[in-house]
Amino acid sequence: MALGVVKDVRRIAAGLKTKEIRGLAAQEINVGLLAASDSVFGRMVDFLAPPMLGKEARSRILQNVRSVDGNTQSYDFILCELGQRVPYNGYIFKAGTEESMISRIASDHQDQELALARRFPRFRAAVANRVVARIARENALFSIVTALPNVVPNLLELPWAVGEFATDTAFLTANQIRMAFMLAAAHDQPVGYLEQKAQLAGIVAGAFGWRAIARELVGKIPLGGGLIPKAAVAFAGTYVVGLSLDKVNRTGRHLSKQERRDAYADAFVTGKQVVRELAPGLNQSDDSAIQ
Repeated sequence: MALGVVKDVRRIAAGLKTKEIRGLAAQEINVGLLAASDSVFGRMVDFLAPPMLGKEARSRILQNVRSVDGNTQSYDFILCELGQRVPYNGYIFKAGTEESMISRIASDHQDQELALARRFPRFRAAVANRVVARIARENALFSIVTALPNVVPNLLELPWAVGEFATDTAFLTANQIRMAFMLAAAHDQPVGYLEQKAQLAGIVAGAFGWRAIARELVGKIPLGGGLIPKAAVAFAGTYVVGLSLDKVNRTGRHLSKQERRDAYADAFVTGKQVVRELAPGLNQSDDSAIQ
């Protein structure tokens, strides 16, 4: 059985185009700076390219960053000093609000999120969090759809799909592999099957643990009630894998056992809420059978 799942994972993962992910991360990002004072302009530059990175790294980051010359349409987004007229693609740059500004920019430019993170280190945490949460949600949705196709319309809400999924485990694992590629790209790390073989091996090895937990939950709860914890496991398992991959890309180290346990407990609770949002028609009377 395990060998069959591995074969299915390989077949589905073969459809993942690492070249496309690299291409998304390699997109040019043109940033305009709209500031009346030199001091604010300098803070904008330091925000995008922190001085601690060194002259050469900062020079690469700032290749497509320049003062606005009047043509605001030539920029993907513009950082604007408070008090300046904010164009349609502008965001107010104000001390103490940088994180919320980053979140808004990342949300408004999802098609460029990997390039944003790769180019500008300050965007990496926000983009990584968005990628992990989104892939975890996709896996929860897939777990519901394949079991109860009438609960939600269809698989069109998923950004990619393949025919003949064979097993839930194969799809969920392949989607985690896709997440691994995206996170590596966001952190400006090598992307590919060979380049990330240790990460991918860990994902495949861990898949059977989540699968066993999900099966046990469904077996405990009759009818549709068991699908809530099953989909929550898909969410939580994927979320923890994402957190670990993110830490590896940032620090070279995985989550500790305690960190994984804590993260899983929190993510399982969140996952049950996500499932309720995705499929409010499911029987929820027994979704607390396991905490």
